[in-house]
Amino acid sequence: MADTMNDKTRIYLASPTMHGDEQGYVADAFETNWVAPLGPNVNHFETEIAAYTGCGYAAALSSGTAAIHLGLKLLGVGQGDVVFVSSLTFSASCNPICYEKATPVFIDSEPDTWNMSPEALEKAFSQYPNPKAVVVVHLYGTPAKMDAITQICEKHHVPILEDAAESLGAVYKGRQTGTFGRIGVYSFNGNKIITTSGGGMMVSAEEALVEEARTLSTQARDPARHYQHSKIGYNYRMSNIDAGIGRGQLLHLDEHIRRKREIYARYKEAFADIGEIAMNPLNPEGDANNWLSCMTIKEGSSVTPDRVMDALEEQNIESRPIWKPMHLQPVFAGYDFFRHNDGSGSVSEDIFDRGVCLPSDIKNKDADMDKIIGIIRRLFH
Repeated sequence: MADTMNDKTRIYLASPTMHGDEQGYVADAFETNWVAPLGPNVNHFETEIAAYTGCGYAAALSSGTAAIHLGLKLLGVGQGDVVFVSSLTFSASCNPICYEKATPVFIDSEPDTWNMSPEALEKAFSQYPNPKAVVVVHLYGTPAKMDAITQICEKHHVPILEDAAESLGAVYKGRQTGTFGRIGVYSFNGNKIITTSGGGMMVSAEEALVEEARTLSTQARDPARHYQHSKIGYNYRMSNIDAGIGRGQLLHLDEHIRRKREIYARYKEAFADIGEIAMNPLNPEGDANNWLSCMTIKEGSSVTPDRVMDALEEQNIESRPIWKPMHLQPVFAGYDFFRHNDGSGSVSEDIFDRGVCLPSDIKNKDADMDKIIGIIRRLFH
């Protein structure tokens, strides 16, 4: 069975959706010979993201991971420092902590939004009173409980780095995710709500931080006629061609979000009469972008997540497990983890054990959704 982006019969979890506007910006880059990793598209994409999100300032980078890495460096994270980070996430949220030889300490989820638990965060502060930073993830495009998390971090005078890689366009109490922390990060990977094929953005209300990110991302070259470097830099800047794709995609971001929300609502309605299925919870104080729609299966059900994924795969439909929590990953064995509840279990482990990421591609037609839903419903009847 084919499993490539060229397989027209496959229903994907989330794949790029091009509209044509992207080609105009890319063609302009070719016509003006701005194919280097800088140029007008990069400059405009930064200002357009800043305007859309209200973040203040933005630096276009080669990936969301690069943005997290530079963000941690700008917050002063270094060897021996402790950084709190959500456990239920993709490894890119915490790998950069280890790039700097700092120590990740993993924080459990809470059940209301699946995001960082304020209760677990307080427990972590009781044992590690002086972390260098807190990395908060807005999982699957649902805003975290930013009021409570921000209040805790401000009380301890610790900065927040917001990993909004999955949540561009999601709003918490009228404010865009990615703009609550001292630094925010967006991803434009191929499966995100908008894409540049790769790429990311570091944002901040502090212009000096963003300017320093731009310097570090272009090999930290000093302002001299010759090539001179006074600090270590990185090759992390976004190309002018990729930024052109992003500019065209950004024109359709609100349209993508509307479609993602429709997909989530369709699943929720379709499974409402099946007591063993629950859709991923949304934050009532915000508006998710519903990047991925997910379901959990009631404990003790004869239907398992693997059965759901196998049944879909048999029909050439892509689905995936929930992120395996970072505190369970072999590479992070031995690092501390703080639970939402007292006891041996954890919220993040429970979500991982019972969850499935459902096909959430905005190109899915009604017939595609009917097919997916029908396969899953038959498993429970």
